[in-house]
Amino acid sequence: MDLVTSLRQAGAARGDLVGLVVSPAQGLGVATAERAWPVAGAGLTALAADVGRADEVLRPRWAVWSGQTAARLMAAGGVRLATCWDIAAAHRLLFGGWRADPGWAWARVRGLDTQTLPADGPLDLFEMSGPDDGDDDDPVAPDGYLRPEWVSGGWADRADRLARWAELARTLAGLQEAALAALPGRPMALPTARSESTAELLCAELSADGLPMDRALAEQVLASFIGPRPRSDTEAVAARAARDAAVFRHLPAGVTADLRSPAQVKSLLARIGVDVPDTRAWRLRELRDTHPLVGALLEWRKAERIATTYGYAWLDESLGADGRLRGAWTGSDGAAGRMTASAGLHNMPAAMRRAVVAADGHVFVRADLGQIEPRVLAAVSGDQALVAAARADDLYAPVAAQLGVDRPTAKVAVLGAMYGQTTGFGAQALRRLNAAYPVAMAYLDTADRAGRAGRDLRTYGGRLIVLTPSEPRSPSRAAAYGRYARNAMIQGAAAELFKMWAVTVRARCGHLDARVVLCLHDELLVHCPAAHGEDVSRIVEDGLREATQRWAPGSGVRFISDTTIVRCWSDAKPAPVSPP
Repeated sequence: MDLVTSLRQAGAARGDLVGLVVSPAQGLGVATAERAWPVAGAGLTALAADVGRADEVLRPRWAVWSGQTAARLMAAGGVRLATCWDIAAAHRLLFGGWRADPGWAWARVRGLDTQTLPADGPLDLFEMSGPDDGDDDDPVAPDGYLRPEWVSGGWADRADRLARWAELARTLAGLQEAALAALPGRPMALPTARSESTAELLCAELSADGLPMDRALAEQVLASFIGPRPRSDTEAVAARAARDAAVFRHLPAGVTADLRSPAQVKSLLARIGVDVPDTRAWRLRELRDTHPLVGALLEWRKAERIATTYGYAWLDESLGADGRLRGAWTGSDGAAGRMTASAGLHNMPAAMRRAVVAADGHVFVRADLGQIEPRVLAAVSGDQALVAAARADDLYAPVAAQLGVDRPTAKVAVLGAMYGQTTGFGAQALRRLNAAYPVAMAYLDTADRAGRAGRDLRTYGGRLIVLTPSEPRSPSRAAAYGRYARNAMIQGAAAELFKMWAVTVRARCGHLDARVVLCLHDELLVHCPAAHGEDVSRIVEDGLREATQRWAPGSGVRFISDTTIVRCWSDAKPAPVSPP
């Protein structure tokens, strides 16, 4: 009997939670509300095909211990799941932090004391482990905790255990659903958990698919900054010395220093009459015209960063023979919930975008959310005056008019309010914000006070931001936590909206052979056949409206995206902002 028929007979319907575990050696474990059963192994490709057909025909919400692990196993069989309930992702939403292995997630949702949690094995939830130690075959011990041998892989020892582990996954997912639905004042927690779960599937796909990159162009970009690829250690040392010499030529003969030492760089600047408290890049940029050395230092830093972090070794390690740059993606950074990636994908120098080129016959649809943070503030705070400003193409123009200042000052004031900057440029306008947008400012101030006092917070979508101190904090440290809290409430909510948008685009454009290949802060990059570029562009724009309606129903806030179709990532230029 195929899986579709079995699921139907077991009462599964669209959107129902269905427990799913996969063992390449043993087969599947499947569980509905009515029963749980194993499906004998017939090779990973055949197992994935069975799950894929069930996913397409019935569209359940697969309850899995790790969405990324399940996605990798399914992808190995050529299948991409539409949705899931990721127990680890939901746990991080509910309880904050990063740890989310099965034993820990079970204990937390059941209210068990984690101080007496039994030790378990590796956190790779789908790996095999050693033989059963003879304990009871129930994964839940008499004390209520999960048995360590099950958590560390013993669930895959036999087919009947697969069914029990899938049943437990479904049970835990149901408990998490109930806990999220019961969060006071957070009606979007449950939709957010579903979106976060699907984002984990997307992360697995991003890791597998990679970002298209032209190796020859990438080497050209590197050579323009750090010279040609060195053929020996001697050439590498010479190239480094040449970069340093470009700075030292602006100093008296014989004067040298370690340019990688901030203290020595500060002393160098003092020799030419540039006295600075530190050598941060933004401070040096303000002094660029005071002496040629400052500009040379800034150029040196750019080249040095590329040489040490994004040089030829990085290219060799991260760029595959198929012309795809790959890193490991995660759906949440464990704090405010932003997506992150390794291999420099989230911090790639702008110059390297010239080498990010679509495959032959393909294009990128690049979309960048505009003024996302103040628009999110309007939505989550419900400040109707700010909501009205957020209906404009340029939110800062009506804010500037309301405050009686120019647009740059208004922008600095709004961003300063969200980042906790209350002095300096824009401070007077910042004070006017309290009168013009009292509800939004009160929302930020409440978060600030909670951070200072060490009280945990929850984002708009229900993610716990842990602020409870583990040790006493000084007044300055407490103030820093206040600034962090006010920003985390906005950054976290923006991440929730962004991921809901990303998974919506993923769902809507897959039939056009389009794939999301990069999620960079507030920017999406979708790779698709050139013939489908216009269609995918419309889907991206429509997907933002759909995600907004789901994420902030009835808020009245308008979210905008600068969407372009390009062959090369660097060809995407930000849309000009009209002056007020």
